[in-house]
Amino acid sequence: MSAAAIAGFWPYVMIVVAGWLATDIWRWLGVLAAGRLREDSELLVFVRAIATALVAGVIARLILFPTGALEATPMALRVAAAAAGFAAFLLLRQQVILGVLAAEVVLIGGWLLLGA
Repeated sequence: MSAAAIAGFWPYVMIVVAGWLATDIWRWLGVLAAGRLREDSELLVFVRAIATALVAGVIARLILFPTGALEATPMALRVAAAAAGFAAFLLLRQQVILGVLAAEVVLIGGWLLLGA
């Protein structure tokens, strides 16, 4: 490889290394701290609430203000897919993967039926 080709990869290497360093240290600190925390402690209840709120916000944003290919689907279809996924989650022993798959089937099936 030429020096110019290697130099072209340098920014990508820095992104990977910096991204790894910025996130991996927090994972290791979490592993170290997790052994000392009770699952029902106020701190973990608070952290779980924040994480749930963030996921709900991302889902709401995808439904209400989509971008890319999802933007071409009608909002009613996106809402129906989310509702079907939630219903499947509740009905099928609260398994997340089954809820996600049900939502995907409704979204993709509706998209194909509407002729997108």
